[in-house]
Amino acid sequence: MTDRAPLEWSTPPVAVAALSAGGVVLAVAAVFAVPDAVGRILIGFAALLVLSMAFSAARQRPRLEVLSDPDGQASGIATTRLSGRREFPRATLHRVRIVEYPRLGRRVPMLEIDTLEPGTGDERLMIFGRWDLGTDPRDVYDALAVHGLAPDHTPN
Repeated sequence: MTDRAPLEWSTPPVAVAALSAGGVVLAVAAVFAVPDAVGRILIGFAALLVLSMAFSAARQRPRLEVLSDPDGQASGIATTRLSGRREFPRATLHRVRIVEYPRLGRRVPMLEIDTLEPGTGDERLMIFGRWDLGTDPRDVYDALAVHGLAPDHTPN
């Protein structure tokens, strides 16, 4: 892993840019294109929501990352949230798995990561979808398993 780029996943920059542009267009429409007050409020609220979603996606980069020790071996994962970056060493990873949830008439894969706090034993569940990772969660799971970061992985 030393001579390769670090393994990290996040919302694609193109999607963040598209959200930002859409939010600006909505904001301009709210100010100039909508003649009635109620319409301006609704379009303005939509602009605020879209821009906050773009900010959130831009702030949380990379969303998930594989950490490496000085020897280049995977030592754990790091996640970035709105509140900041959090690192989880390999020993704190309790369960890493793919769970398929029903959504809009089909089953959608999500990456679930369960961690245990070393001192307290508190559990933390993190769920990542395609939007968070910018790719299929099954591919991310496979990458984590290859690096030994999926404790319950059973090779085929």
